Amino acid sequence: MKLEPHEIIKTCTPHYQTWKDEALKAKDPEKIKRYLEKAFFWSELQSNLMVLWTIEQTMGNDEKIKEKIEDAQLNINKKIIDYASSVLKDFDK
Repeated sequence: MKLEPHEIIKTCTPHYQTWKDEALKAKDPEKIKRYLEKAFFWSELQSNLMVLWTIEQTMGNDEKIKEKIEDAQLNINKKIIDYASSVLKDFDK
């Protein structure tokens, strides 16, 4: 996933805000925990994508750095898949 900073923020921030708001409204501690985990996911995703974008822009010509960026992007993609799976499980409940 290669996005520009404004696209990263535009994608992640609304999701973070939604889950944070849900956590603040929830009364059940289990729901609060689940909502905060989802909010944290979006916050962490935004941070990770911004860091990768910055590294790629500043040091992306180095082959070793390119490899590490690709590995990091694969790890991020795995986390997104795990997140999507957890959201789907929530629908089954």
